[in-house]
Amino acid sequence: MNSKPASDNSSTEQIYIVAGGHLFHDLFTSFLPPILPTLIENLSLSLTSVGFITTIARIPSILNPFIGYFADKAGAKYFVILSPAITATLMSLLGLTSNVYSLVLVLFFAGVSSTMFHAASPGLVANASPNNKGFGLSLFMAGGGLGRTIGPLLVVWAAAHWGFPGIYRLAILGWTASVVLYFQFRKFDLKKSNQRSLRSAIPVFKEFFIPFSLVLLLRSTLTASLNTYLPIYMVQSGAPLWMAGAALSTLELSGVIGALFMGPLSDTFGRRKSINISMLISAITLPFFLQVSGWLVLPFLVILGFFSLSTSTLFLALVQDHFQEHRSTGNGVYLLISLLTNALMLIVIGYVGDLSGLKTAYLISSAAALLSIPALRLIPSYKSNQ
Repeated sequence: MNSKPASDNSSTEQIYIVAGGHLFHDLFTSFLPPILPTLIENLSLSLTSVGFITTIARIPSILNPFIGYFADKAGAKYFVILSPAITATLMSLLGLTSNVYSLVLVLFFAGVSSTMFHAASPGLVANASPNNKGFGLSLFMAGGGLGRTIGPLLVVWAAAHWGFPGIYRLAILGWTASVVLYFQFRKFDLKKSNQRSLRSAIPVFKEFFIPFSLVLLLRSTLTASLNTYLPIYMVQSGAPLWMAGAALSTLELSGVIGALFMGPLSDTFGRRKSINISMLISAITLPFFLQVSGWLVLPFLVILGFFSLSTSTLFLALVQDHFQEHRSTGNGVYLLISLLTNALMLIVIGYVGDLSGLKTAYLISSAAALLSIPALRLIPSYKSNQ
């Protein structure tokens, strides 16, 4: 960083500030899944069309490498500061969308704002925790997971009290977060100095991200089926909407705990071992989840959330291990591939769900999660803690 070296206290403060911003940002990005049943009814949507519409929010992910490169070269703290307010405003307008076109526009521009935040922020956390990136990134990811835990409950509560169109009132939370971020975060200089040329790192990018893309594709079948289609599956299984929202929050809260536990653990035992354990347990647990109903689903959701969602932290730490000279660029490429593979699997899972039911789609995602374990071996090793 160009400014004078930060003390341990200021580095820790930076981690918590970015993690707090992640909480309030992702609180709003989690609004869509729990209100999908309402949107399906209001706009007469099929599951396949839900997959396509949800994918719209992922399209801006193509900007991730460019935003990441800009963050590495010039710093992008205002992306981090402004994104919670922008995302909150757009996602709070979902209740006012009256047709598919307005819905698509809202989701697209919310995706742009989300891309700005997620491309710029993880590199800042990794830079503030060079010797324990798993710990620092686990706090960052836990912030986002906590936001995604609160979000479904908050939007369902708001819709029940103010009506579906009245959820726009929640946008004030995002604006408040941006104001706090501005006054607390403006003192940090995020511009990198003494940075090696990105051109020289291109071979390393190719060698790492080509096999990593296969791992992310296989893993995305699991995350797409759980994160987006879980409320729909619960409602189709006879659960009320509030319970569907509670199920998603249970999944996300377990993911927060999993991130806090698995991130530091990977600093000691290695990223790959931690990822393999998480994917194996997730793949084994999912078929059992499909055999139960009512409140019995909660223990299985706790296990699924703990292990499946914690892999996001582990993947992020793995990328930061490999690209220490180009943290935000590496993270941007990772996010691009992750979001595009997830978007593809959203469509595939939706299509399979329309054709054969969501249970079949879930079983396919369980098998894909198992295949991600041998696929991980294709990624070259560069660091001792991988």
